[in-house]
Amino acid sequence: MRRSRLAAVAAGGVGAVAAATALASALADTRTKRAMRVWRLTARNTSRFVATRIRRLATPEERRAELDAQFAIRSAEDVARELGDMKGVLMKVGQLVSYIAEGLPDEAQRALAALQADAEPMAPSLAAAVVAEDLGGPPERVFADWTDLPHAAASVGQVHRARTRDGDDVAVKVQYPGVSEAIEADLDSAEVFYGMFSALALHGLDAQGFVEELRVRMREELDYEHELANLVEFAGYYAGHPWARLPRPVPELSSARVLTTEWVDGLSWNEFIDRSSPDTKQRAAEVIWRFAQHSVRRLRAFNGDPHPGNYRFHLDGSVTFLDFGLVKRWQPGEWERLSPTLDAVVVQRDPDQLVAAMEHAGFLQEGHALDPEAVFDYVSRPYEPYLVDEFRFSREWMRDTLAAILDLNGPHREVIAKLNMPASFVILDRVVWGVSALMGRLSAQGPWRAMLLEYHADAPPATELGIAEAHWLASRATSR
Repeated sequence: MRRSRLAAVAAGGVGAVAAATALASALADTRTKRAMRVWRLTARNTSRFVATRIRRLATPEERRAELDAQFAIRSAEDVARELGDMKGVLMKVGQLVSYIAEGLPDEAQRALAALQADAEPMAPSLAAAVVAEDLGGPPERVFADWTDLPHAAASVGQVHRARTRDGDDVAVKVQYPGVSEAIEADLDSAEVFYGMFSALALHGLDAQGFVEELRVRMREELDYEHELANLVEFAGYYAGHPWARLPRPVPELSSARVLTTEWVDGLSWNEFIDRSSPDTKQRAAEVIWRFAQHSVRRLRAFNGDPHPGNYRFHLDGSVTFLDFGLVKRWQPGEWERLSPTLDAVVVQRDPDQLVAAMEHAGFLQEGHALDPEAVFDYVSRPYEPYLVDEFRFSREWMRDTLAAILDLNGPHREVIAKLNMPASFVILDRVVWGVSALMGRLSAQGPWRAMLLEYHADAPPATELGIAEAHWLASRATSR
């Protein structure tokens, strides 16, 4: 379909060479503009940071926290304003920061929260053009009913509500034209950023492998036919599950840039936070946590984007999982290399075994000369909920843990400087932090250690939801 557009232009009197040149020029111009926006954003906030540091020198100590808060608020507003208009990787990065950056003032968090909601939508005519190209006709003809105003807009596409000719209410996700080029430009820039970060902090970081893993996953996310296949797989696997729900895919109304699924009513993240009881929040938190653990360890394929906008919540505490564009599948041997590191922290709690496992997995290079106790102290910080019998996640815990992990000049600086992040761990790390942040927002409490051992060591179910899932697994095994 895309080739037919170029052919039509050529037939209208513009030569193929000229058309190709115009297209290349437009893409280059788009990349340049995006790069300049990022550069200006960085320059503004660098200047703002320097000015704040200078002002702090002449400011009484009791007022320095106020200066720091003002800097954080203005920077967050600036980032939200810029990234909220930019589709692709940069907006995704902003979204990730927005729901894990618990150390920011409330006003700064509210500014970044805009990235968790809807992005700026594309014009109805552009969405209609994508549907017409990919499905063979304008949306008003393909569907019995079509809503021009999108229900939600995100970093790669936007969702419209429609009704099929068979009378089914559906959600139609339409990809933004040009977003694939924007993402390629972002990833080209990201490779430079990760190289700079490696030089400053993680000296052992394999920047090329790190970015290549992101590049592969993001390219898959741009292909809605790939996402459709993911959804078919996950929906089939979780069929009949007691508390995890997935929308039914509609393959006949889907394509590489259009994905149609059944419409799911339910509460958004913010609605759920505002309206639900503490007990319902606890149940939903455990559902999200268990869905991630089950997918990682049993299905061995998991959704790598735990963004709050990717869930719909229900009054019984169940959750519908909506987005399966960014899915990581363990390749042979990948999980087997990573798993012993978690064993050493949570099961054995053995610093020497941890260092050996990290060397084998590629987190540390041989000859690092680090003290195993220091490595264990650093690496175990995010796993504190699984080192005690009962734990309550909180925003304060998330804030303090992130601060310790990211403190390049703090007590863990020698460990941080020699750490690498294997490419296979990139997406899982995003899930670990993303789910922990959601647990903190929900003040989720439970026997997380015993629950983790259900998935990691086939331990008996520790909660009501665990028992329900065990019965579901048993019924699946019996029916085969």
